[in-house]
Amino acid sequence: TELPGWQVSAGKLQKTFKFGSFAQAMGWMMSVAIFADKMDHHPEWSNVYNRVTVNLVTHDLGNAISNLDVDLARHMEFLS
Repeated sequence: TELPGWQVSAGKLQKTFKFGSFAQAMGWMMSVAIFADKMDHHPEWSNVYNRVTVNLVTHDLGNAISNLDVDLARHMEFLS
């Protein structure tokens, strides 16, 4: 409930974000990338036009969902 639209799929925290344009999607990705790099926790994601599909999992914990994934998802929500 804390992360609307997120689901667990194939053991990963997943969501697809939709933006008004390709430029908005890319701008959001750059903002998230700066935050993720500071966390040293990087998403698996893909972009097609105005959509960004995100998968979050912590590889260092045997590909399990961790607090790092939840924190990054929260920040993605904040920026969207």
